[in-house]
Amino acid sequence: MSDNELLEVIERYLNGEMSRDERKSFELQRKENADVDKKVVEHKLFTNLLKQYGERVELEKRLNAIHEEIDVHTLKENLLVHPSWIVQLWRSHHSKISVAASVAIFAVLSVMYIAGSFNSNNSVDQLKRKVDQLDQLNKSIRSSINNIKKSGNVDPGFTGTGFAISSNLIVTNNHVIDGANSVSVQNADGKLFKAEVLYTEPQTDIAILKVTDTAFTGLGATPYTFKRAGSDLGEAVYTLGYSSDTPVYGRGDLTSENGENSNDSVHYRISIPLNHGNSGGPLLDSKGDVIGIVNAKQTQVEGAHFAIKTGYLLDAIHHIPADSLKRRIILNKKNTLAGLSRQQQLKKLNNYIFMVKVY
Repeated sequence: MSDNELLEVIERYLNGEMSRDERKSFELQRKENADVDKKVVEHKLFTNLLKQYGERVELEKRLNAIHEEIDVHTLKENLLVHPSWIVQLWRSHHSKISVAASVAIFAVLSVMYIAGSFNSNNSVDQLKRKVDQLDQLNKSIRSSINNIKKSGNVDPGFTGTGFAISSNLIVTNNHVIDGANSVSVQNADGKLFKAEVLYTEPQTDIAILKVTDTAFTGLGATPYTFKRAGSDLGEAVYTLGYSSDTPVYGRGDLTSENGENSNDSVHYRISIPLNHGNSGGPLLDSKGDVIGIVNAKQTQVEGAHFAIKTGYLLDAIHHIPADSLKRRIILNKKNTLAGLSRQQQLKKLNNYIFMVKVY
């Protein structure tokens, strides 16, 4: 296979365009051929750098436009007089405000440098005062927003569901956290913990979060195991997720071994009614094995709902770069839900299912 042909295969692999059999065959080739695996890693890094560069250029354009619109002096007065307005400001411009002042500082410095204003000591003193004022305003805005977030008055922009795969790692859908500035997870007791996005695979809509909050003491071994083998048509399945403020149980059947069409081998079709908040929750069989990740995105098939097969989750876990982890992820291989009644299963599951809050 020529280099160009190999690159085309790698592109199809990274874009999720391979069938499940093709993907397995290529992953076996990666394991057996270090050069192929190296090319996959290098190509993925290269495409990510291109994407990041494009996003950076676009962000710079957006920030420049925002800076033209924001009157920082009026903004400061409004913050002091109308503290509740910060909530609306945070929802609309939370990704922009904290850097708008920095853009202003660099703009002032650049203009004055080009104009030769640094030739005057008096101008330097004036500039220093301006920079100090802008810096203090920036700190004030950050502090106000952080105080509101700590007090719980800022609503998340989006919520979904996630479930534990290890002591401090949680899986959810990529579309739940896509574009997030910050992510938190809330347990069944209502306690909120900071988290960060550890790894994503957009092509299969999988995201893995790491709970970083120092108040989080970790979880024990999960009571469920992860089933790689396919499940049978007509099998009874259920889920537990946050389509409201408290966990909601849903049950149904596996109605198709494929997703929206026969070419969609990534998903199961299921008969469980789902809402957006269910996205990222576990799909379990009657024994309590996790067989999929619920995906509550809107589809073109009316009334149909889907779940990503667990095999793709296990592949995603395997693809997490080793330098992102302190230790190797060891999944639980003992299912303690088997043989329990459904009510007992749900009670044990409760501590391992989280509401994912995106800001």
